[in-house]
Amino acid sequence: MPDALANLYDFANTLDLRHFVHHGVQHQQADALGDPSALGDWLSARRLSERGAIPSQKAFEAALRLRSAIRDYLKCDPAERRSKPAILDPLDKALRSFPLRVSASGKDGLRLQRADTETEAQPGLSAIVAELYDSASNGTLDRLKMCAAEECQRVFYDRSKPGTRRWCQSTLCGNRMKTRTYRERQKHGGR
Repeated sequence: MPDALANLYDFANTLDLRHFVHHGVQHQQADALGDPSALGDWLSARRLSERGAIPSQKAFEAALRLRSAIRDYLKCDPAERRSKPAILDPLDKALRSFPLRVSASGKDGLRLQRADTETEAQPGLSAIVAELYDSASNGTLDRLKMCAAEECQRVFYDRSKPGTRRWCQSTLCGNRMKTRTYRERQKHGGR
């Protein structure tokens, strides 16, 4: 995972919807952002907020809306992401809670950072919004995808040369999907 996408990747994967059995063990679904305190802990662990800072309920709700919109965006095929209003409109609405400004800083050149305005949003999440923008601008966001397996839906970074991977792990999710497709074909006449 490129460092420039690490917070975005981690944020999208705070919701773990995997519900498959692997080696006889049922994977348990989890939400790392179960309440405002958990969001505060998650942000401080990544140095995106002060240790012990607990976001307001409104900031927590804005974070969940942002995560949901980002996950829906990443679930969509990269070629279709910019043309689906049903995906873009909720993302645009969620992003409004995180005002950014362009800053000219010596060695880094121009970069996005949190605007100094009053907002209910958690300031640390602006770094994730900036990563989303920067990666969309430089094309790396197209490599961030959601696993095509319905029982997984984990966000992964596609390192394949053509950028066409569909599953987070071809040996796990890909194999399970291919086996399922094969069995369905066999059940319906073997074609």
